[in-house]
Amino acid sequence: MSAFTGLARRDTALRELMDDPECDPRALAATYRRFDVVNRLVSAWGRVYRTHVRPELIALGRPARVLDLGSGGGDVVARLAALAARDGLEVEWVGADPDPRAHEAARLRERPGVRFVSQGSRELIAAGETFDLVLSNHVLHHLDDASLAAFADDSLALSRGAVLHADIARGRLAYGLYAVGIAPLSVGTFLRVDGLRSIRRSYRPAELAAALGTPWVVETPAPFRVLARARGRARD
Repeated sequence: MSAFTGLARRDTALRELMDDPECDPRALAATYRRFDVVNRLVSAWGRVYRTHVRPELIALGRPARVLDLGSGGGDVVARLAALAARDGLEVEWVGADPDPRAHEAARLRERPGVRFVSQGSRELIAAGETFDLVLSNHVLHHLDDASLAAFADDSLALSRGAVLHADIARGRLAYGLYAVGIAPLSVGTFLRVDGLRSIRRSYRPAELAAALGTPWVVETPAPFRVLARARGRARD
């Protein structure tokens, strides 16, 4: 069965190379570094910031706390922090990832107002943490049904405001364009293999809406992207 044929359904049996605890640490480090460029090109966080994040932060009328769950190498947090600073918004940004390898890479991006913790959502809830906005990037496609439900529920429990989970939308065109376009950036990294596997594991919008259910709304903020959003239920 070709990869294109396999795109009819999520291929949840695929495992990404960087998820292997024994993967090449040099290739992993290079992958985390180049995520910054890749996410700027494909993740549409600039648009999501303008349409969802910035209005939410402005409406608060006070300093905010924002959490990125499964923050990986920390590039999305760093980018959003720069955008908010440019807009004169006072925000404490926290990136949380239980993988110590991701945490080590993300710590290189720490600066005043931006910090990273090696924790998962359960640990944050147990510590009594709450945030004004919770987001994630490219986490949902990694999860099985039970883990997706738990992750979504935990994110609602952690947020007093919006929850935004962004991911890839599975499709043939996305697969074909990524396979060709990523080549210049992929040398010495897992970007090509893992990116294509990510697409094959990802949801289509209707699939993600069905998997998440109420109270989630799923939209397509840009080509080849899905964004699941809801209102959190945390209280001060």
